[in-house]
Amino acid sequence: MKAVWYDRQGSAAEVLIYGELPTPEAGPGEVRVRLKASGVNPADCYRRAGTNHVQEFPRIITNSDGAGVVDAVGDGVDRSWIGRRVWLYNGQRGRAFGTAAEWIALNAELVTPLPAEVGFTEGATLGIPCMTAHRCVFLAGPVQGRTLLVTGGAGAVGHYAVQLAAWAGARVIATVSSDEKAIHARAGGAEHVINYKTEDVAQRVREITDGVGVDHIVEVDFGGNLRAALDAIRDHGSIAFYASGGARTPAVPAVELMRRNIAVYGFLLPTSSLEGRRRAQSDITRWLHSGRRIFSIAARFPLAETIRAHERVERGGKRGTVVVEIPG
Repeated sequence: MKAVWYDRQGSAAEVLIYGELPTPEAGPGEVRVRLKASGVNPADCYRRAGTNHVQEFPRIITNSDGAGVVDAVGDGVDRSWIGRRVWLYNGQRGRAFGTAAEWIALNAELVTPLPAEVGFTEGATLGIPCMTAHRCVFLAGPVQGRTLLVTGGAGAVGHYAVQLAAWAGARVIATVSSDEKAIHARAGGAEHVINYKTEDVAQRVREITDGVGVDHIVEVDFGGNLRAALDAIRDHGSIAFYASGGARTPAVPAVELMRRNIAVYGFLLPTSSLEGRRRAQSDITRWLHSGRRIFSIAARFPLAETIRAHERVERGGKRGTVVVEIPG
């Protein structure tokens, strides 16, 4: 099969190889998916570059998310999976061979049926971004009737968080960095949008909530935004964060958190509970079937140009997910 892999870490242009590798077979408990699209996440680039990640296997097929059609199953897997359109996550997490390839064989727990009205390219954007968004929205419990702040509400994770929270009955406030992104966040269901480049986020949140603050925050930069988050959240509120690029080891005001009974949840999809991931898959399926959804695709590249796809992610400033499309 055609695939893109690396045998050592480094820049995309230096280490990514496009060529032929053996087509995998479905093992016990596995399905094999004929891939049509592969999502490229920042974490895929960090792993390939060696940014705070050691190389886990001698050879790695890059990328973790994808979408395609199941064409074979291993022992113990219901044959009704064969022929189903699916999306998948964690393709290259704890295993060597990811989704930048024509085929992937992986545990059946990691695939979810893809509705006929959702294209494969769109399906490849679900994996890590949508699963992460779901868990960070619901980690502290039901959100119906609550007010949520989603930072980075036009980003790959943030925009799914806005949509899922609005779908579940929450009032959503989102932060963005431009007028264009504000339009995108509003289209996803945000009732209020704050430009963090030009406005004081905490002050605006207090104005919007009549001084009460938000019940829960889905946070894209825990360390960098910690003070603003604490000034925007109500007592007994909660924060769920999935990144902390602004400060990897922030000074956390423990006494303030204790005094105000604020709960903080850190989230990383590959090491999260199976129960939580199953709930996310189930809820995302219901959400996909319940109305118009927005799938943000920042750029598309053919499999042979996966280097360019990784470089596009690393340049930053994108809105949505970069997708590698796989012919055949």
